[in-house]
Amino acid sequence: MCELQLGMDLGAKSSTLNSTPLSPGESRILQAHQRLAELLDTASGASPHNLAQKGPAHRLPSQPASMFGIWGIFSSVVFYLTLAVGIGGLLGNALVLWHLGFHIKKGPFAVYVLHLAAADFLFLGCQLAFSAVRAALGSEHSLHFPVTFVAFSVGLWLLAAFSTERCLSDLFPTCYWGCRPRHTSGVVCGLSWALAPPAVLLTADACGLLRESTRPLACLRYHVASVTGLLALACAACAAGLVLLVWVACCSPRQRPRFFGAVLGSGLLLLVCGLPCLLCWTLRPYLPSFVLSAFFPLAALLACMHCSARPLIYFMVGRQPGGREPLRAVLRRSLGEGTQLGAGGVSLPMGRV
Repeated sequence: MCELQLGMDLGAKSSTLNSTPLSPGESRILQAHQRLAELLDTASGASPHNLAQKGPAHRLPSQPASMFGIWGIFSSVVFYLTLAVGIGGLLGNALVLWHLGFHIKKGPFAVYVLHLAAADFLFLGCQLAFSAVRAALGSEHSLHFPVTFVAFSVGLWLLAAFSTERCLSDLFPTCYWGCRPRHTSGVVCGLSWALAPPAVLLTADACGLLRESTRPLACLRYHVASVTGLLALACAACAAGLVLLVWVACCSPRQRPRFFGAVLGSGLLLLVCGLPCLLCWTLRPYLPSFVLSAFFPLAALLACMHCSARPLIYFMVGRQPGGREPLRAVLRRSLGEGTQLGAGGVSLPMGRV
């Protein structure tokens, strides 16, 4: 009641002042009174319809409402784009898993591609599952980011190992294949699956992403160690692609290998589409929730593009113009391993798996 009485007094004062000429100072005072009356009407719960009937001095500004409308449309577009990209990526990685798992004998680098496709498939599957939960409940689940980032980090470990080995095998082929242990690929993939999830989940638990309680000192230690390791892996993957590019373009007398496009394309994808997700993990404990709510959907969309585009890179690198070929033959050629086709499918040399 006091607020309404104050608004009426201010309105009466403004009508009295409007009947006489006003000096510049009085005009500024009148404008301040009118603005205060608008704020009081807003605080008292007046509806937009009633405010519109009171006249221009009592109308609420429409800019915030239009901004919220634009943001809602943008969020919906990002959400459905993420779903579409995720479904396409699931199909592409499922084809890679099918052919590498059942129709192609795995050489040393095919093992990396197989596990990398499995990590991408797991990431996209978790992303789609949590998106369905969000569509059903109307809000994001608290485990969305930690669970999906586990699969993303496994893929980052595998990508760094794959790119580094590919780079070394082309720079120092004789020394590398002569000194490489027999089961290097399998051991590295196993270590990636064993070490990446605890590194992410321990950090998420200490920083309060898995439950309500937070341990600040433990969160700081785990988070610094996790971010340092993941950034080192990302730098290794990108550096391997860059070194291979310089070597093939400027120094190597041999013809450009087939796997060159796969390594370089994977490095560029990580740099453009993968780093935002890593940046979101790095800054999540230190940013306010409203900033994260705006940044995380974009990072998730780019991460889905990062995982979905890798099968396309394999098939684009391995295909030959002027004819249709089985997908398994295209995939075999993109890996640069083996040349023989068996009766049951493509046969790669087992080599030093």
